[in-house]
Amino acid sequence: MQKYIYTLLFYFVLMSLSAQKHSSTLSDYEAFKAFRGKPLSDKFSNIESVKVIYDLRKQKMYYFNSTLIPLHYDFALNYLHYNQDLEVFNNENYSNTQKDRDFLLGNLNHIKGTDKWIFELAASDRMPIPLIERFFNLVINSTFIGKKLKFYLNNPEQMEWFQQNKFKIPCVKSDYIFNELTYQEVVSGSNIGILKQYKIKDLERIKPNSNEIVILDGTPDVLPNVRGIIVNELQTPLSHLVLLGKNRKIPIMAYTKVFKDTNINKLLSKKVELKIEVDTFFIKETDKKIVEKVNSKKKELTIDNTVTDLVDLSKIPKKGVNYIGSKAQNMAYLIAVSKEIPFKTPENAHAIPFYFYTKHIQKESISPLISELLTSTKKDSAIWVNKQLKKIRDAIKKEPVDPLLIAKLNETFKNAQFKNFRFRSSTNAEDLDDFNGAGLYDSKTGILGDSIKTFEKAIKQVWASVWNEASYNERELFGIDQHNIAMGILVHRSFPDELANGVIITKNIFRENFPGITVNIQKGENSVVKPEKGEICEQFVAYHFNSGTNDDDFDIDYTSISNLNNNEPLLSRKEMSRLFLVSSKIEEKMYRYWRKNTYHPVDIEFKIVGENRDLYIKQVRPFNE
Repeated sequence: MQKYIYTLLFYFVLMSLSAQKHSSTLSDYEAFKAFRGKPLSDKFSNIESVKVIYDLRKQKMYYFNSTLIPLHYDFALNYLHYNQDLEVFNNENYSNTQKDRDFLLGNLNHIKGTDKWIFELAASDRMPIPLIERFFNLVINSTFIGKKLKFYLNNPEQMEWFQQNKFKIPCVKSDYIFNELTYQEVVSGSNIGILKQYKIKDLERIKPNSNEIVILDGTPDVLPNVRGIIVNELQTPLSHLVLLGKNRKIPIMAYTKVFKDTNINKLLSKKVELKIEVDTFFIKETDKKIVEKVNSKKKELTIDNTVTDLVDLSKIPKKGVNYIGSKAQNMAYLIAVSKEIPFKTPENAHAIPFYFYTKHIQKESISPLISELLTSTKKDSAIWVNKQLKKIRDAIKKEPVDPLLIAKLNETFKNAQFKNFRFRSSTNAEDLDDFNGAGLYDSKTGILGDSIKTFEKAIKQVWASVWNEASYNERELFGIDQHNIAMGILVHRSFPDELANGVIITKNIFRENFPGITVNIQKGENSVVKPEKGEICEQFVAYHFNSGTNDDDFDIDYTSISNLNNNEPLLSRKEMSRLFLVSSKIEEKMYRYWRKNTYHPVDIEFKIVGENRDLYIKQVRPFNE
C-alpha cells in the first residue's frame, strides 16, 4: 500500500511539473524531464535540452517547457511581459554588454544515457565572461546538477578566451559530447525489409537482396542496393555515404553498439520496419508488405564526340556538358566567377573531351567485354559482374592512349608553373540535379616528364573507373543508360601540400528555416568525405545573425573540432567569414549559369593552400537533399 502511495505521489509531481510552463528551480532529474525538449539545432543526436532565462531586472531564474515554448523570445513575450519586436530582442539580449540586456539566455543540455550536463549559450551570443560565469553559477545554485555542470565552448570567441585562461568555470569542447555518441541519423526515413547482417569484405562476393535492410561492420565503398543500412561507425555528415544515401532516399543510420544490441540481434532474418529520426530510431518486426521500387524509365545520356581537342576552361565552353561533362563545365563557370569574387581556382584547368574515351573503348580488346556485360543474363551474380568489370578496367589500362592526346597535354603544360597535375573524372553521369555520383569515380595524379606517374597512366586509371563496381551499380540502380556512359577528364595543377580541405553545403542542414552554411573541414590532405577510422573533422554552421557583412556580425556554431589538430580550430574567424561570403556568391552565380529559377543549395569543395593560406574552390555541384 505504501509503495502504491509513493507511485501515485511520483506521478502527481510529474504531472504537475508537466502542466507547469516554467519553474525557478530544477530539484531533480524528474523536474528536468518535465520541461525537456529537443534542441533547436540537430547538430547532435544525443541531447535533451531545457531552455533557461534569467531576468536581470527582477533577478529571477526561469526554466521553461522547451516543447511547449520553443524560443526564448516567445517566453519573454508571453510570460515576462516583454514588449519589443524580435530584432530588438536579439540585438539587445545577445550583445556583448549588460547595459542593454533585459535577460540572460541559455540552454541546459543533458547527454542522454550519461551523467554529463552542459550549459550552452547561442553561438551568436556575445555575452562577456563575467556574465557567463554569473549565469553558469546561477544555474548550479538553482538545480540538482552541481559540479557535474560544464560550460560548452561553441564559438571562436569563447575558444580564444579559453586558450587565454580567462574562464574560472569548467569548460568543454565538442569531444566531450562526441566521446559519448553511439547513435547518428545519417539519412532519416522509414522502410520495410528483411534484416540481414554482412561483413564489408563479404560484399565483394555476396550481393544482398534488394528487399533487405543490412547491418554492416564498417562503411562500404560500394553502397548495396537495399532497403536500409545500419553501420557500426559514425559518419562525417558530408561523407559520400551520406550524399549517396540522400540520393537513394533510403534510411541510413550509424549505431556503434549494433552488434551488442540483443533486441536487434533477435530480429535478424525477420521482416522488420526501420524508422530513423534525428535523435532516435525504431526497429520492430512487422507483417507489412515490402513494396519494391521499380525504375521503369531509363535516363538517357548525351555524348557529343565532335570536339577532338583539349578544352581550355579559362573560357566558358558552349554546351560543354555534352562533350566534357558537368564537372569540367562547372570548373569553367567557377573560373569566370573567381574574376569577380576573391577566391582562387586550380591553375592550368583544361578538359579532355569524351571523344578520346569513346575512341579508346572502341578497341577490339575492350568493346566486346563491355557488350558482354551489358547484354549478359548473369547480372544477378555479384561475382560474375565484378569479374567482368575488372576485365574491362584491366583492358582499358592495358591499351595505349592515343599519342596525339599525350602530345597535346605535354605541349599545353610545358611552360606551366606546376609539374604535378590532377586528372579528375567528368562523366556525363555525375554532378547532375538528380544524380551526384559522389565518390563513384577515381581521380589520379600525373607528373609532367615523370617515367612512373605518367599522364598516360593517370588518364587510363580515370577512364577505367567508369567501370568500378560502385559506379556501375549506382548507374544500374538509377536506370542510367550504361551504353552511353562517357568519361571526360578535368585536368589542373594538383595540391600536394594543402593545409586543409573541406566541403561546404550552402544551407544550415541542422536547423530548418534558419540561415547559414554547413562546413566540414579537415587538416592537410586527410579526407572529409572518406575519413579514416577514428578521425573527426571540424564541423560548423556559419551565419550572419543580424544580416551583416562584416566579421563583427558573423557567427559560428561548432559541432566538432578536428582531432587531428589538437582539438583546435583549423580556420581563423576571418577565413570563416570569407568562406561564408564566397560560397553565398558562388551559389547565386551558379544558378544563373544553370538557369535555375528557384533556390537550391550547392555543394562546394575547397582547399586552404600555401603560406598565404589561399582559398581555392575546386568543385561546385547541386546538393541533392
